[in-house]
Amino acid sequence: MQDRSSQETRFMSGGNPLQKPIRRIAVVGTGVIGASWATLFLARGFDVIATDPAPNAESNLRRYVDTAWQPLATLGLSPKASPEHLSFTADLSQALADADFVQESAPDLRELKIKLFSEMDKATPADSIIASSSAGLTMSVLQSACDHPERCVIGHPLNPPHIIPLVEVVGGAKTSPEVVQQAMSFYASIGKKPIHLRKEVVGHVANRLQAALYREVAYVIEQDVLDVAAADAAVCWGPGLRWGVMGPNLLFHLGGGTGGIQRFMERLPASMAPWWNDLGKPELTQKLKQTIIDGTLEQAGDRSVEQLARERDEMVLGFIRLRRKAAQAQASQAPSVRSRKKA
Repeated sequence: MQDRSSQETRFMSGGNPLQKPIRRIAVVGTGVIGASWATLFLARGFDVIATDPAPNAESNLRRYVDTAWQPLATLGLSPKASPEHLSFTADLSQALADADFVQESAPDLRELKIKLFSEMDKATPADSIIASSSAGLTMSVLQSACDHPERCVIGHPLNPPHIIPLVEVVGGAKTSPEVVQQAMSFYASIGKKPIHLRKEVVGHVANRLQAALYREVAYVIEQDVLDVAAADAAVCWGPGLRWGVMGPNLLFHLGGGTGGIQRFMERLPASMAPWWNDLGKPELTQKLKQTIIDGTLEQAGDRSVEQLARERDEMVLGFIRLRRKAAQAQASQAPSVRSRKKA
């Protein structure tokens, strides 16, 4: 991972390409997502100034950073990483005045966000990118009242951003393609796994995939096929384990045997297509919601939400370390493979 001194943004502003080092990042909104982003940016050696109008926002943010710091350190910290590089102000304009990059994570309310983006656009230096963590709103909507919409882009993470590598990057109708690419480069430079969505869709992609799966989870519970705990087990002890290693397309490439994905696609109409036609559309009645609530609380037992989050994060961090180790092993083997091919 690069240190902050070697990171630069380059994008189009007013038709002119500009070079700008990123040293100071403004985090707007310090709920769970914003606090997690702040932790990651601090761990990568940036100066972070955060802002949130909520009561106790600063104390809650600093508590979050302190709690998340040691587990994150197991993945490695940049040389200049320090929680001491965090500052806080309730004044939005002050937070943005010298920001080289902005990561907005305010509540996903349409009118609130449109107004907020207009205010951020006026207060942020014109050559700084403004990224949004929005999970459900498109950038075309958010940038609609901005004077400089070309520098606004979605950078949607999965929770918690300081641990889960994925970030979805997508521009709006008025976003400069150069800004999209620069956002991709920036996120990659701090250890994220950015993917570029070539067009806007409501909910982006990862959330739509989660929604599709959860619709069927709710359906099989509604139909009394199995209980809540068994539905969770069907995911986390089954395909969920494989999905952490490879995506569905590569996995189905393996599923095709020696014929690979070509063979799998030949069999797909006869095997999986009938299942698609039978997938459910559950009605989220109060009874179904209460069934899921009761079953989930039974699974949690006497563990608090905070305890469950620590369990999740510890396991995910361990898996990420394992994936890194495997990637390093593959990289070290690559030169010998190339040399054998040349021979």
